[in-house]
Amino acid sequence: MDMQDIVQVPELSQPERTVANVPLASIITNPFQPRKIFDTASLQELADSIKEYGILQPLLVVPLEDDQYLLIAGERRLRAAYIAELETVPVLLGNYSSEEVAEIAMIENLQREDLHFLDEAEGYALLMKEFDITQDALAQKMGKKQSTIANKLRILKLDKSVRDALRAGKLTERHARALLKIEDADRQLNIIAAAINNDLNVRQTEAMVEGYISSPGQFNEDALADLPEKQAAPGKRIKIVRDVRIFVNSIKKVVADIKKMGVKAKMAEKQTDSELVVTIKIPLSKTEKH
Repeated sequence: MDMQDIVQVPELSQPERTVANVPLASIITNPFQPRKIFDTASLQELADSIKEYGILQPLLVVPLEDDQYLLIAGERRLRAAYIAELETVPVLLGNYSSEEVAEIAMIENLQREDLHFLDEAEGYALLMKEFDITQDALAQKMGKKQSTIANKLRILKLDKSVRDALRAGKLTERHARALLKIEDADRQLNIIAAAINNDLNVRQTEAMVEGYISSPGQFNEDALADLPEKQAAPGKRIKIVRDVRIFVNSIKKVVADIKKMGVKAKMAEKQTDSELVVTIKIPLSKTEKH
């Protein structure tokens, strides 16, 4: 059953909502659920509570054919019910159109502050695609400004690998927006890595982006040296804020080429609070010593 089949919600004969207990296995998750990641520990806590007290708030569903139900709201409770090994769950049967099913799922999750900005943007894009609505119409349905929707959707222009890195690094939406000024995904990933490794705030990340824009294709040391300072906690070592890995890797390649020529070159790295010292030792031949 694909998405188009799932969202073809039949009309109900009863206009009122009714409460019932239905088999857990008969509930189909909502394809318009914007939330992609659910905290495992939080789900376990909810499952433990359900084991002791049961599900206090029924799941909102709409009946489908063949005694199945489409989940509209309550996926955390549904997942926790599986962990708690329940056979049936209480549900509130609703009479909604296909579009309303998607809207309610989105609105319920948008009301939660911990929804990831990428999940939110992907949810907006899915609604627009499936129901062929404009940004203006979506903004009106969601109670937001059209410019807010547009800014969210712009983030989806980033390559999937970049979006995955943003999510894994727990960076903010403003970090993501700063990257939009650069088209090169590899450079975006380098900046993300530097932001994560050095705990850069948005202002510092924007400075890195501007440094690259001013000198595309090369490391702009002067621009990055002017990154806004961050106060280090007492006794905490300050990490290097420059993206020097490109240079270090280039040096390593040179040393490797030297070794291929039969020269026993050695490379060593030493990091201090203010600099990274790279030393290359190349032995001299007997004739070169004199």
